[in-house]
Amino acid sequence: MKKDIINDNELIRLNKYLSDSGVCSRREADRLVERGLVYVDGVKAQLGQKVSKNQEIICNGKKVSREEELILLAFNKPRGIICSTSDEQGISVVKYINYPKRIYPIGRLDKDSEGLILLTNDGDMSDRILRSRNNHEKEYIVTVNKKIDNTFIKNMANGVPILDTVTKKCVVEQINDNTFRIVLTQGLNRQIRRMCDYFGYKVTKLKRIRIMNIKLGNLKIGKYRELSSEEINKLKSML
Repeated sequence: MKKDIINDNELIRLNKYLSDSGVCSRREADRLVERGLVYVDGVKAQLGQKVSKNQEIICNGKKVSREEELILLAFNKPRGIICSTSDEQGISVVKYINYPKRIYPIGRLDKDSEGLILLTNDGDMSDRILRSRNNHEKEYIVTVNKKIDNTFIKNMANGVPILDTVTKKCVVEQINDNTFRIVLTQGLNRQIRRMCDYFGYKVTKLKRIRIMNIKLGNLKIGKYRELSSEEINKLKSML
C-alpha cells in the first residue's frame, strides 16, 4: 500500500520526513535534532526545519531515504524482547525480527510481557495510534499469583490510583480463578502490573491480544505477519 507521495521539491517538516523514512516517530526525530544528530546538506539541522526529497539527510551518521511503501506488521513478541530500535537494554524487537526494511515499534510492551506489537515505517500512523486522547483500545489476558474475586474485578474496572493519577474506567472480565481479560484505553507505564500491585496481586503472565481492530489471533510467538489491506483500511478509518 502506498503512502502519501511527495514531489521532489515539495517541502515537508524534517520530523515528518524522518518518521516517513521509518527512522523513528516525530517526537523522537525532534529529540535527535535537539541532540545534534541530524544534518541537512552537511549542515546541522534545526527544530521545525523543512526539507525536500532532493536534499541529503544524515541521521546518526547514516543517509536517510524516504520509503514510499507503507509497512505495517503484527508481531507476537516473546518475553525478554524489548520494544526498541536499540539493543542497549537487550535484544530489540527490530533486531529479533530482522525485517529487510527499516521499521520501528508502535508504542511499547514491557520486556516481561508478550503478545501483539505493531511495527511500521509510517510515523504519522504511529503518532495517531499512540495519541492518548483518541482512546484506542488495547486488550490483554492477565494471570496473577493468587485467586481473584468479584471485588478485585470491580476495583480494577472502576479506576486505580497509580503514578499520581487514577486510571480510566475499563472493561475487566474474569476468565478463571487466576486469570482475567482487561481492555485499556490508556497506556501508563507498566499500568496493569501497577494496578494489580495496588491490590496486592503480582502478575505472572501478561499477554496483549488486540490493538484496536488488529487481533493477535493464531500468530505464533516470535512470528510476524503483514497486515491485510482490509485491516489497514479499517485501522485508518478508526484513526
